[in-house]
Amino acid sequence: MQHINNHTLKAYPSRYRAQLINSLSGFKSANLIGTVDQQGSSNLAIFSSVVHLGAAPALVGFVMRPDSVDRHTLENIQITEQYTINQVNQDIWQAAHQTSARYLRDECEFEKTGLTKEFIEGVKVPFVKESNLKYLLTLQEIVPIKANNTLFVIGEITDILCQEHAIKDDGYIDIESLSTVSLSGLDSYHTTQRLSRLSYAKPESTPQPIAIDGDK
Repeated sequence: MQHINNHTLKAYPSRYRAQLINSLSGFKSANLIGTVDQQGSSNLAIFSSVVHLGAAPALVGFVMRPDSVDRHTLENIQITEQYTINQVNQDIWQAAHQTSARYLRDECEFEKTGLTKEFIEGVKVPFVKESNLKYLLTLQEIVPIKANNTLFVIGEITDILCQEHAIKDDGYIDIESLSTVSLSGLDSYHTTQRLSRLSYAKPESTPQPIAIDGDK
């Protein structure tokens, strides 16, 4: 085992250190966050920090890097208080990655990457049509993280769009059946292979596999 101490870590070049630290947390979700400004111009950006916060109310959070340069996603959310989160799948992972390029404010990532805007009635914020699982959120809170000057953006889910076959009888969403991909580090994309679902863990019993439609 290689031992990397704090002194060595801080001495690494910034890009090397960023790759190393970003890899430590393992596989992360890959999501495209869609927003719109007051003029109706759309923005789309990939994030790997989306996390579940609770089901009642249905809250999701993500980390926004320091607001030291233009952050179109953050600015749009602050103005409209709405945004969409769109899971990345095997058909769009390369286009999704391209949204991380530093496009100008008046350049639309949808147009630049070939992804398609999709809307639901009464909502101006765009979904990604090619995403198989996506949801609309209303901003609830932006929490400053003093340790590194990042922001934790918390939203409440109001609408969900999902391929019907993926939602099981108990509410479980089989994201693997939607060809969802994950991220490791800053730029490595992965497909998944489920081992099994397991029954609710209890102190005096061994969890048992839960069958999923189509599993053997």
